[in-house]
Amino acid sequence: MDQKGYRRGSFQSSTSDEDMLEIAGASVDLSMADDDPPLDREMGGFSTYNGGGMNGKSTMMDFLEEPLPGVGTYEDFNTIDWVREKSRDRDRHREITNRSKESTWALLHSVSDAFSGWLLMLFIGLLAGSLAGLIDISAHWMTDLKEGVCLAGFWFNHEHCCWKSNTTFTDRDKCPEWKSWSQLILGYGEGAFAYILNYFMYVVWALMFSLLAVLLVKGFAPYACGSGIPEIKTILSGFIIRGYLGKWTLVIKTITLVLAVSSGLSLGKEGPLVHVACCCGNILCHLFTKYRKNEAKRREVLSAAAAAGVSVAFGAPIGGVLFSLEEVSYYFPLKTLWRSFFAALVAAFTLRSINPFGNSRLVLFYVEFHMPWHLLELVPFILLGIFGGLWGAFFIRSNIAWCRRRKTTRLGKYPVLEVFVVTAITAILAFPNEYTRMSTSELISELFNDCGILDSSKLCEYVNDFNSTKGDDLPDRAAGPGVYTAMWQLALALIMKVFITIFTFGMKVPSGLFIPSMAVGAIAGRLLGVAVEQLAFYHHDWAIFSGWCSQGADCITPGLYAMVGAAACLGGVTRMTVSLVVIMFELTGGLEYIVPLMAAAMTSKWVADAIGREGIYDAHIRLNGYPFLEAKEEFSHKTRAMDVMRPRKNDPPLTVITQDSMTVEDVETIVTKTTYSGYPVVVSRASQRLVGFVLRRDLIISIENARKKQDGIVSTSIICFTDYCPPLPPSSPSVLKLRSILDLSPFTVTDETPMEIVVDIFRKLGLRQCLVTHNGKLLGIITKKDVLKHIAQMANQDPESILFN
Repeated sequence: MDQKGYRRGSFQSSTSDEDMLEIAGASVDLSMADDDPPLDREMGGFSTYNGGGMNGKSTMMDFLEEPLPGVGTYEDFNTIDWVREKSRDRDRHREITNRSKESTWALLHSVSDAFSGWLLMLFIGLLAGSLAGLIDISAHWMTDLKEGVCLAGFWFNHEHCCWKSNTTFTDRDKCPEWKSWSQLILGYGEGAFAYILNYFMYVVWALMFSLLAVLLVKGFAPYACGSGIPEIKTILSGFIIRGYLGKWTLVIKTITLVLAVSSGLSLGKEGPLVHVACCCGNILCHLFTKYRKNEAKRREVLSAAAAAGVSVAFGAPIGGVLFSLEEVSYYFPLKTLWRSFFAALVAAFTLRSINPFGNSRLVLFYVEFHMPWHLLELVPFILLGIFGGLWGAFFIRSNIAWCRRRKTTRLGKYPVLEVFVVTAITAILAFPNEYTRMSTSELISELFNDCGILDSSKLCEYVNDFNSTKGDDLPDRAAGPGVYTAMWQLALALIMKVFITIFTFGMKVPSGLFIPSMAVGAIAGRLLGVAVEQLAFYHHDWAIFSGWCSQGADCITPGLYAMVGAAACLGGVTRMTVSLVVIMFELTGGLEYIVPLMAAAMTSKWVADAIGREGIYDAHIRLNGYPFLEAKEEFSHKTRAMDVMRPRKNDPPLTVITQDSMTVEDVETIVTKTTYSGYPVVVSRASQRLVGFVLRRDLIISIENARKKQDGIVSTSIICFTDYCPPLPPSSPSVLKLRSILDLSPFTVTDETPMEIVVDIFRKLGLRQCLVTHNGKLLGIITKKDVLKHIAQMANQDPESILFN
């Protein structure tokens, strides 16, 4: 029998991104969830790997003293066993606690073990905050590089370049130190030829940045594309995707995120920053044995890292914790809540120390207005919520349809060409309109802004009547020609953003969705806000305005409408509620506007849910076929375990291993001829009484190790999973005892168990498989993949889509 054939394909996992792509293209069996024996569990004192015969002359190997390489780890594209991982961690903690009473050194080890989690959070916060600051500064500089360069120092962006200039406040953007490309090349900045040259340079820089980004992603880290949040949700639910949170992915994602944002594509950096922070968490986990060797503990760290990512993306530490809890995490104990809060705090403090925007704040969007809102304004706020829900549902359907076309047609084979075309179209359409030419973050900042006396923006070109000014607040005024021009430009920008974002999200560059969604909502909100403001100004005697908006009063704040619209559209796309509202008021400082934000967020969620239940991240999880069991959805169908289990009627019988009557050759034959990730162990084929469950990976490694290191283990050796092996003739070969790799407590249900209970067990305990019995006899097995396929079938979806595509 050729043992090498099954060894190579069975347990050697790839660790690099390049190898991962080769695996991703192959047919991957997700029927069983993973490979992990109860290594740290002493079962009845039989924690030894005993390969000796009845005389016990052969070498005894203790699995705890000398663990075999590969045992207790997981293969790629498998699901971890949450129950066993938590059990292993409890056993480890119990052992450390017991030893701490024996010596001072053991006590210090116990203290350091308890403190290691907080130390790890500190490191994650520092690294995530530092990288976010670097990304913000670099992206701001490179975005301005498309329009010109600073003569005082090419490393200065436009704003920093003009800080030391002696120009007046109104001409602060026209300082002599900053030169546009036409001024630098031609010597003058006005005229048709100068405009064409600036236009050309803008498009060239945009294409250079985006092409460099896609080539780096394609060549070095294919997993660095997209936002990363759907994959992180899947990983946090227990799925293994090796290399997705690796060092190469971190380096390339950080570099290409700056390039993609600077290219002017309709994308943001907020989602990818969550991926970057999770990469930091995963890499730093290797410094601590407790997290390096336990996948469940590592996922607690990744939940906290996701909170730190949102904290630095939006400058919203509390919103980051709530985002991790509401949107990303699958398992979120109270201890993780505290550590997430600490990691988000450290990350925000680090970013604030770097001060990337030069305004002593964490974000570019901070608002200064604090005018109270009136109850009647809830009507336009709810209208914005309806618009956000409709936009969210439209975007999800359109983007998923386009991404499906990309996956199923030849379009997916040309990622570089796709990025080139989309960038060219975006840059060509963006340059003529000043609101699409500027970075999306700056656009949102301008839309949120309330007009003051010194504002020179076209959005603030009202007809001024300073005789009616009261204090610092400007009254509602008639719109001037600049405002009407800005309205037309914003309307065109809205149409462009709505459609171009559909084709941008999902390309092979890092691309977040938060900022484009907020931009769409902010534009719609500002347009509505100015319309309501002018309506109130010209018709202040109407009944709806007469009680609260008299002539000369400052009663409508268009910037507030932009803020509410941004929240509504972001909520419609992601279906966030609580975390969205908290992020928005942390983002803007608008604490007085929680009720309008809540009204818009809930309205957008209701409207979007009425059209389609899935948010954008869940839709992408389903599109990619990730084995993600959604905890928020109810299973209401009246099916039973026997309807879902395998084998079905007319199927071959269930493959089992007997506890003390099969030889090494028999087991190797089963492993070679089947692709299952594990096998039930029974007393005998006739009785089918269940003893336990053994994993394929552990069987292969244990048998291979026994053949190499133990005398007397041959193909005819009996494999024994019991405490006491049956007596054999003296001339028979040594017995191979494998009780220590046997799971003696596999989860079982009866064949009449309702599937809604089975689904709940899989969700809440994180199982990989569950065995089905009838009157104590083994009938079949239900795996996580079977559950997902059954749910898809009940929802009239293609059950075969549950594969890792």
